[in-house]
Amino acid sequence: MFNRLREDIAAIRERDPAARSAWEVVTCYPGFHAIVLHRIAHASWVAGGHWFGRFVSQMARFMTGIEIHPGATLGRRVFIDHGMGVVIGETAVIGDDCTIYQGVTLGGTSLARGAKRHPTLERGVIVGAGAKVLGAFTVGADAKIGSNAVVVKSVPAGGTAVGNPARVVMPATAKPAQKECSPERSAFCAYGITPNADDPVSLAIHGLIDHASTQTQRVDEIVAALEKLGTRIDAISGVENAAFIDLKHLSDVMKGEAARR
Repeated sequence: MFNRLREDIAAIRERDPAARSAWEVVTCYPGFHAIVLHRIAHASWVAGGHWFGRFVSQMARFMTGIEIHPGATLGRRVFIDHGMGVVIGETAVIGDDCTIYQGVTLGGTSLARGAKRHPTLERGVIVGAGAKVLGAFTVGADAKIGSNAVVVKSVPAGGTAVGNPARVVMPATAKPAQKECSPERSAFCAYGITPNADDPVSLAIHGLIDHASTQTQRVDEIVAALEKLGTRIDAISGVENAAFIDLKHLSDVMKGEAARR
């Protein structure tokens, strides 16, 4: 038991720079208090003392603002940071070294009594503030869930889920200059904020803008080459009185800079 407590305290001090001492963690961290009380409640629940388990969990909720059902399974070194408003359902499973921030819900969408209704978080998952993970699916090891995301389907190991409903972004190779985490804590990023974790819709829009810019540049190059040759191109080859295409004007229109005629 004392080894588990020492592990919990060490994990909190590693992941929270505001934790100045073990004594501060023991006396002032509601996430630590909630997990210790949950172990008592869970032991009672597993032994068949359901009422006492629920009573202890309700006392923990009153003291900490964190509601963990006594039937939920928590691994080692789980850190609930700040914690106010966290709700963890009966059949939820949280693996070792997971981090959960305030306002998180690990909820169920099924009313089937006795069935698996809540999510499973594998080792090292980080769930950002206000995120909702709803359903009986698995969030893979070392995955990250962005703040206020609403996750309703599985997240692969190492992936990042953002948005409402959440979209999954697989990690990209980060440039050294863009690293958000210090080298000694490269395995943990507060609130799940990581390099290259942009919204995929945003990435697609930026890609279209870059493509349009490249095309505009190519048109400018073609126009410049044609002007050097003193050439204009018929819009329809072989048709009398065919209209001419003013490529320079076309380039200006693409830039949004066409002059009013």
